[in-house]
Amino acid sequence: MSLFNNINLLQRGLDVSSSRQRVISDNIANVDTPGYKTKEVLFDDILKNEKEKGSIHLAFQGTRTHSNHVEIGSKGSSSYQPKIVVQNKYSLLNNENNVDIEYEMTKLAENNLWYSTLTQMTNKEFSKLRYVITEGRR
Repeated sequence: MSLFNNINLLQRGLDVSSSRQRVISDNIANVDTPGYKTKEVLFDDILKNEKEKGSIHLAFQGTRTHSNHVEIGSKGSSSYQPKIVVQNKYSLLNNENNVDIEYEMTKLAENNLWYSTLTQMTNKEFSKLRYVITEGRR
């Protein structure tokens, strides 16, 4: 186990969150574009499938008390790449656009919360390293 294993996992999570931010922003920006189809970053499903197969092990998994709560856990691995998929299943408007602005804004808020949490966890990891490097002195 590497000294920087947690930091590497957190970095991977931040990368995925950054990709989600770009895709969600594109969806919001194209809310009025005729024929535009929403895009989505798939990564959690990939990790879940790999976990069920036994290919990976998530070191920490929080307990969810409600199905609408955000999942907590180490969800990063360098060998699993997020996929960006186009959602062609439905159209909300006559112009064949399927962007639901309220849904996209909800996903944006959720992603911001996730990114903020990962950033705080990364800062704590670096604080621990700083403490060790300075031998507990300030």
